[in-house]
Amino acid sequence: MEELKKTLILENEIEAQLLDSILTERHIPHLIRTYHDSVCNGIYQTQKGWGRLDAPGEYKEEILEIYENLSANDDELSTGA
Repeated sequence: MEELKKTLILENEIEAQLLDSILTERHIPHLIRTYHDSVCNGIYQTQKGWGRLDAPGEYKEEILEIYENLSANDDELSTGA
């Protein structure tokens, strides 16, 4: 198995689920980890983000491009453009 490296920080669960769905559909290996810790009641999520996505280094650029496209589409929807 290829070594997974931290690729990006995810801001919320919806973003994580959407990105997971797209990457799975494109057969891009990845692992999503939440920063939620039930002992600390999720306090680190407010400081670090919701979680992170780890993937092999060779997919980093493709994943970042997909993420940027998702963010751009989200901005268009929220501004009504």
